[in-house]
Amino acid sequence: MNNRTILIVEDEPKLALVLEEYLTDAGYETSLLDNGNEVIPWIRQHQPDLMVLDLMLPGRGGLEICNETRSFSDVPIIMATARIEEIDRLIGLELGADDYLCKPYSPRELVARIKAIFRRIDFIQSGTATPTGLEIDQDRMEVRFDGHKLNLTTVEFRLINYLAASPGRVFSRGQLLDKLYDDYRVVSDRTVDSHIKNLRKKLFDITPDRDVIKSIYGVGYKLEY
Repeated sequence: MNNRTILIVEDEPKLALVLEEYLTDAGYETSLLDNGNEVIPWIRQHQPDLMVLDLMLPGRGGLEICNETRSFSDVPIIMATARIEEIDRLIGLELGADDYLCKPYSPRELVARIKAIFRRIDFIQSGTATPTGLEIDQDRMEVRFDGHKLNLTTVEFRLINYLAASPGRVFSRGQLLDKLYDDYRVVSDRTVDSHIKNLRKKLFDITPDRDVIKSIYGVGYKLEY
């Protein structure tokens, strides 16, 4: 047993029980809530290691819960919903969700994504290189990938540094733009696409068999590991 606690917030009883069974089999401790009004007090009291949060709930909705949770906690959040509209997906990630699953989804996929999030956390806490093989020297503004030094512009360094801080998490173009420029210039969202393209080429030159930066259609980008 790994002693990590997963809070499942789901008002469909059958699905909640299936998720609980899969997560328990994977070695996690689980707790179930089915009403949005109960979530924030529970998190404050018990401080789970990760939350699987349904979007449509009685009481308070998932987006509102996610937003308030981020005001006092960095607990990883995986949002799950049957609403697949692009705007819902984007809003959920903008509010600080770490990942997003659309119903119906495989419980095995959920377990895999949870394990991936915890792997990322363990790498960060260990103080080693990121799971992707990236080594970032903040003071020298230098980046090495699989032992090779990357020749990056200032903007490219900021971009990969921001993505690498949360590998696996999806960031919208707007979120990335906010981190790229500190002079408040007005630029197009497509500027991010251009920087991503250049950064991908430099990574690809080192490992042509790996696509480290993934595009999430209609949302943005993430650093894969």
